[in-house]
Amino acid sequence: MKQEAGDTVVYPLTPIGVIRSTLRTRPEAPKQGCEGAPDAWLEIAPAVARGLRGIAAGEEIIVITWLHRARRDVLEVHPRWDKRLPLTGVFATRSPDRPNPLGLHRVRVVEIAGNRLKVGPMEAIDGTPVIDVKPVLPGGADS
Repeated sequence: MKQEAGDTVVYPLTPIGVIRSTLRTRPEAPKQGCEGAPDAWLEIAPAVARGLRGIAAGEEIIVITWLHRARRDVLEVHPRWDKRLPLTGVFATRSPDRPNPLGLHRVRVVEIAGNRLKVGPMEAIDGTPVIDVKPVLPGGADS
């Protein structure tokens, strides 16, 4: 369902879960999971928990998050916040600050406990809303 908001079309998203992590603030979080991020728990809402059927420990999945502490008015950044690098459009970077702050996290499922998945490494901070979960496709299509 879309909603009109002035000249802008709004498509509402409903989180399906939340990240539970030891990372509490943006400065604590590595820029990418492979840069020292801890494992975290992905808590899926009971209403959609059946959607986890078929996911197994040891598999890789893609977790899509809403980076709720990101700035949405940013269109250019210094990549990796390095002022020595020229300003670059956010769509050419992995900056969390962007008009629609979606996070993509390729993680391994470490453990499954009911509607909770322990995944890692996960650079998202505690309380980050989870928008969707998708499988990693075989053959490197998601690399």
